[in-house]
Amino acid sequence: MPGWKSAERFCAPGRDCLKKSVPYTYLKTTPLIPTVSPVTSYYRTEGEGESLLILHGGWGYEVYPFDRQVEVLRTHWKVIIPDRSGYGRSTHISQGLPSDFHYLAAKETLAFLDSLNIQRTAVWGHSDGAVIGAIAAIMAPDRISGLILESFHYYAAKNHSRAFYEQLAYRPETLGDSLCGKFAVAHGQEYWKTIISSQGRAWLDIGEKTTRPDDDLYGGTLQKLATPSLFIHGRNDPRTEPGELDAVRRAVQKCDMRILNAYHSPHSEKAAADVTTKIALQFLQTIGR
Repeated sequence: MPGWKSAERFCAPGRDCLKKSVPYTYLKTTPLIPTVSPVTSYYRTEGEGESLLILHGGWGYEVYPFDRQVEVLRTHWKVIIPDRSGYGRSTHISQGLPSDFHYLAAKETLAFLDSLNIQRTAVWGHSDGAVIGAIAAIMAPDRISGLILESFHYYAAKNHSRAFYEQLAYRPETLGDSLCGKFAVAHGQEYWKTIISSQGRAWLDIGEKTTRPDDDLYGGTLQKLATPSLFIHGRNDPRTEPGELDAVRRAVQKCDMRILNAYHSPHSEKAAADVTTKIALQFLQTIGR
């Protein structure tokens, strides 16, 4: 049952909050935490109109917030931004993320939509959220009207990022005081290392299970993606493997990909945020509702 919890702060430190109350809903079960029932899912909501679901990346919403985009999109869209299980104010995960967490999170996303009686929505996914959004659209194409896939991951083995994922997995406290402080605000002082380390270990596990360097996260099914999709990617994204974007172009028919002068989060980077918003809004205005 959906509800509200009052006087919660959910925006990034130093930024204006979108609301002063945080809505939540309960899921009877989620494959991300199969031993817990029910599961609490917190989400941010702003605006009116057709729904637009925003799916955060592997560090949670508050590290790469969509505040700038919401201020523009809220005029014509009802923007909904859940904390995935394990993140933020949603139910925490103690046993870690499995290597198939993208698929499990896609199932949870569809269950979340069910809990809010949303039959069809546009989706904007960032990083891991982009992977989850694409998988959800492949699983249930009738539920997703359009996809914005930002900082998309395609290859399963991220060899050029292995040292980075090892740092996340085993030494997250070395990421720097500023970033660690954001993690503590977003996920809790006592818990943030658990989820950040788990995300790093999950990506290492994914890489260990690959048999070929071009194995992808979708088991060859990305070519089945029929939902109108826009890819937004930073030219200098450090999490992108050589040849990865070309592989996406080969896999997706009529691939609409915009490469911006940005890194891993064009929507929240000062130099790219406005153009990212403009491109996304133009795309959203063209999709069927």
